Amino acid sequence: MAGQDRKKFAILGVASVILVAMVVAVTLSTRNSNTNNYNRQQDVSASQKSIQTICAPTDYKETCINSLQSAASNSSDPKELIEAAFKVTINYLNEAAKNSTVLQELQSDPRSKLALENCQELAQRAVEDLEKSFAMFQTFDVSNIDDILADMQIWLSGAITYQETCLDGFEDTQGDAGEKMKEALKTSMELTSNGLAMINDISSVLTTFDIQGITNRRLLSEDVDILGHGVDQFPNWIDGKRRKLLQATPSTIKPDLIVAKDGTGKYLTINEALNDIPKNSNSTFVLYIKEGIYEEKVQFSKSHLNLIVIGDGPTKTRITGKLNFIDGTSTYHTATVVVLGDFFVAKDIGFENAAGPEKHQAVAVRVGADKSIFYNCHFDGYQDTLYAHTYRQFYRNCQISGTIDFIFGDSASVFQNCTLVVRKPLDNQQCIVTAQGRKDVRQPTGLILQNCSFVADPAYFPFRFQLKSYLGRPWKEYSRTIIMESFIDDLIQPDGWLAWNGSFALDTLFYAEFNNRGPASNKMLRVTWTGVKELQPTRLERFLPSKFIEGDTWIPTTGVPYNPGFIFPPPKEDARIKYSPVAPEETKDLGKGKDKDSYTAPPSTTTDILDVLPPSTAPFPRTSFGLPPVLSPIPAPKGTSSSPLKWLVGKLW
Repeated sequence: MAGQDRKKFAILGVASVILVAMVVAVTLSTRNSNTNNYNRQQDVSASQKSIQTICAPTDYKETCINSLQSAASNSSDPKELIEAAFKVTINYLNEAAKNSTVLQELQSDPRSKLALENCQELAQRAVEDLEKSFAMFQTFDVSNIDDILADMQIWLSGAITYQETCLDGFEDTQGDAGEKMKEALKTSMELTSNGLAMINDISSVLTTFDIQGITNRRLLSEDVDILGHGVDQFPNWIDGKRRKLLQATPSTIKPDLIVAKDGTGKYLTINEALNDIPKNSNSTFVLYIKEGIYEEKVQFSKSHLNLIVIGDGPTKTRITGKLNFIDGTSTYHTATVVVLGDFFVAKDIGFENAAGPEKHQAVAVRVGADKSIFYNCHFDGYQDTLYAHTYRQFYRNCQISGTIDFIFGDSASVFQNCTLVVRKPLDNQQCIVTAQGRKDVRQPTGLILQNCSFVADPAYFPFRFQLKSYLGRPWKEYSRTIIMESFIDDLIQPDGWLAWNGSFALDTLFYAEFNNRGPASNKMLRVTWTGVKELQPTRLERFLPSKFIEGDTWIPTTGVPYNPGFIFPPPKEDARIKYSPVAPEETKDLGKGKDKDSYTAPPSTTTDILDVLPPSTAPFPRTSFGLPPVLSPIPAPKGTSSSPLKWLVGKLW
């Protein structure tokens, strides 16, 4: 077989694996060995053997085998196999969405109706993730397979999360709608999980067939193309217009749209401006929101791509709302602001849910946008303030305040140089900063908090020992949170972490603290669950921004301040420390074909420690919560504000 033909079939084989029915072995082995002498019985035998081989790494083998036997129809044509594989998964998800509509009509419980309505939307988003994956493979070059597989991992992970979020909506509902929906989603959830298992195993499959031209080269932000996001093809994420803006002077730069509460812009409200933002655009579009308090629910849709939203500062430009769980809104829909369009950037804006602690779940922002960035933004609320829902997200120099689970979700998110402010809860409540929701051990997701400050709001400070605070708790079975190089003030309890419900997830979660500082950073009295790890620097390297969210491929060109590796020189391994053994689950999301020992950290880029410490006395927003307080009397080391030279918006005014 010629080299180009071999590469072509490799691509098709990869695509079939990614699209959940996963027939790489079928496609390649039968294609390479098919002759005119093959009879039908031999075809069936070869197909069955290949199906069993490709289903071997999955957790739901019976579902995998049955779905492929049904979809493949003994075909040896790669195109037919891919189409059949794609359709079977989509059909299961669409059937689940249809069931949610039927069930909705039969429900008398209002919360069940809302949950079923959410399931329709979430099932559609899961389908879109699969369709996006399929579209990407129409034009990709096998030479950048590593980047493509990273995208596939994160998108399939998103499909898993959306289905799980559907089921989450049935908590505190009456009747059997939740159980019926769980049964309706059972097969599609298993197929999606199987797909993720196979993509993690795909490197070894390609190696088995000795495919030439495959490299592990990571594309830099200058040369990576993004495909399959609702348009035919995207150029570089930072397009020509944005590059020119980054080099322009303030007098030559103007935003595309201006929203102004005082009437000096074209629009008085943000929602009025949404209709004039181009849809599915591959060009940068800048929305400037002038100083003011905007009381409205805002959704930047999935078609709002490459959008930059700038305010006059997080204490001046404020978007606020009060939707909450107690008053009848599902947690998923309580968000004041929803961000769904990929490549979204927000700078100098404050987001708030002002419902108050007695209203329970009340989200300020929900983010389901891949490769999204928030720079110098404030997120204020109480319970469930920031819903970092899905995909890759980066937060720099931000402030997040709340009480219970106020950073939660199942994205792959990095928080760098951020301030986490714990507020005063109700008298019967405890405060928990994070609640990460990783459902599947192969999902490449988690919360990474690097060089952040955990501090008390002044109203909470006198009560911090009576009303306890914790770093996090496991929302889902494989919850993963890493806190590194951060300042932890004395509000955090000595045991550090809180259980969710009895022994749930204590053996399967993955929590680690590394090279932290501050009164509560001592780990001597931390909980001793199996899932709480003591890691060497080399095992932390895979959680650095350049590795965990492929940050080098999309963050630097924006000009947003960004440290790809350790911010401080990491301590050397200490023979006196008992490090946790490497469990098989620790690297399941890396993939069998990758060299798990090859991770090396970028060098520390810090020249002056004070230049990178997060601000511990950043101004607090003047909101409906009251007068601007000052932060904890025991602050983190004093920091300096950042003024990036390349950042577009810093050059606007």
